[in-house]
Amino acid sequence: MSRQAEFVEFVLERLAPMGGARARAMFGGYGIYDGPTMFAIVVDDALYFKADGLTIPAFTARGLKPFAYAARGKTMTMQYYEAPPEVFEEPEAMRSWAQQALQVALRAKQSPAKHAARRAKPALRG
Repeated sequence: MSRQAEFVEFVLERLAPMGGARARAMFGGYGIYDGPTMFAIVVDDALYFKADGLTIPAFTARGLKPFAYAARGKTMTMQYYEAPPEVFEEPEAMRSWAQQALQVALRAKQSPAKHAARRAKPALRG
């Protein structure tokens, strides 16, 4: 089993109290799902939770960064932010942050066109 796959198994163990969390390989990482809804990703042994305008301030206030990748010479950012470190040590923290991310993903499903437009924006360079 690869190191990343081991990390994904670790994340799923931490998410077990939520019920049906599962992982699916995608684009060099993994999507973390509850039923048909993806609410987190794992890339390079890092967990990122889905975020939106309501929840991004909680991530940025703690210095947590969005997932970004290079594509066609541009840096692209996704609406997934680094998980705070305590989610790996405190079950209640994992449950709380994961539930919040799941709610974000469910809200995004209600307005898919708006969500797709936000996701495709290039990152700001500063």
